[in-house]
Amino acid sequence: MAKAPGNGGEPQGAKPAVSRRREVAEGSARSLLMTTLGEFVLPFGQRVWTSTLVRALGLVGIEEGSARQALARTAAEGWLTSDRIGRRVRWSLTDAGRGLLEEGAHRIYSFGSEGASWDGRWLVVLISIPESMRALRHKVRTQLSWAGFGSPLPGVWISPHTSAAAAAKAIFEGLELGDKALSFVAEYGALGSQNDMVSAAWDLADVERHYEDFIEEFSDLEPRSADDVLVAQLRLVHEWRRFPFLDPQLPRLLLPPHWSGTAAKSLFESKHTAWQEPARRRWSQLAADAD
Repeated sequence: MAKAPGNGGEPQGAKPAVSRRREVAEGSARSLLMTTLGEFVLPFGQRVWTSTLVRALGLVGIEEGSARQALARTAAEGWLTSDRIGRRVRWSLTDAGRGLLEEGAHRIYSFGSEGASWDGRWLVVLISIPESMRALRHKVRTQLSWAGFGSPLPGVWISPHTSAAAAAKAIFEGLELGDKALSFVAEYGALGSQNDMVSAAWDLADVERHYEDFIEEFSDLEPRSADDVLVAQLRLVHEWRRFPFLDPQLPRLLLPPHWSGTAAKSLFESKHTAWQEPARRRWSQLAADAD
């Protein structure tokens, strides 16, 4: 993702608003648009001019053409609606778009919170799909992984959250596999090692590397200008929103010692709180400039 320019007046040698350059692709434009809508449009229920969204996305490295294309495609998917006033276009969230972002906000801001203690029970799902049906196998793997399941053995999926049975049922019914899967709840037995099973089911080292990258990216970040604060807040939320899909949120008992996810969650909350009001003030200024 590209580094954002400051808003002028930044001291020589100050830490940039974004510490690492990344390539911004079209998919990133749409994803960053949704982050912007969720962070600044959803809370106020406001209508917003194209120019405001294009300018905000420009601060995080999205070119105008990509920003406009992202708006058009997001509207085509039913998340946004527009009204034209003269030659200008103003956007607002549809009911579906508002529901999508509210669900996303709940997932983002509640993710990583301490839950109830684990009772030691596992949800186990068995599903066998022939190797010849590779596309279907890929869909099952992708969707179950997104739902937090891990696979220690081919055809076996596990979760320490027994409530995930509803998500598994919805996935299999959506793929018309409802009558092909089996599930049960059980405690780990006497054979083998529970920790070895967890290591085989999830690549926790990879998840932890992502957390450590997040901590490195934001721990020392101190945005100075108004634009830099806005950019920092967008980047913070945009990067954090990946973790609900990367981290299965295993009980503490099953995690490695000194789990980086705990520090990352604390960092996210402290930075988001610190930057929220100044970022919203800058957003309001951008919106007012377009009126």
